[in-house]
Amino acid sequence: MLTRYDQVPPYVTKDGSEIRELMHPSLHASRQQSLAEASVPPGAATLLHRHGKTEELYHVTHGRGRMTLGDGQFDVGPGDTVCIPPGTPHRIANVGNEPLRLLCCCAPAYSHEDTELLGEP
Repeated sequence: MLTRYDQVPPYVTKDGSEIRELMHPSLHASRQQSLAEASVPPGAATLLHRHGKTEELYHVTHGRGRMTLGDGQFDVGPGDTVCIPPGTPHRIANVGNEPLRLLCCCAPAYSHEDTELLGEP
């Protein structure tokens, strides 16, 4: 199965980020995981949230961000990868002047139903 970036329409997820589902079981041939590109504009952040079942990997491809993971915070940039265990509160903020882009791999695949929005930390 092949997807082409320019043929994948973006949508907004429950946490407020713009996503392109590059591979997802409900749309493609993958079975256990999903791969998406998220984009966060300068000055914006995703909502604090967690996933009960899903483990996520964030891989930053462009821009600068500030990651909240559990009780910690740290800066991320191109080439950095973050593992987000199931049940861990997280969010990412764009702290730069250009779009923050990251690849998000989820196993099992991303679903709105597995996304719980949380109050501010």
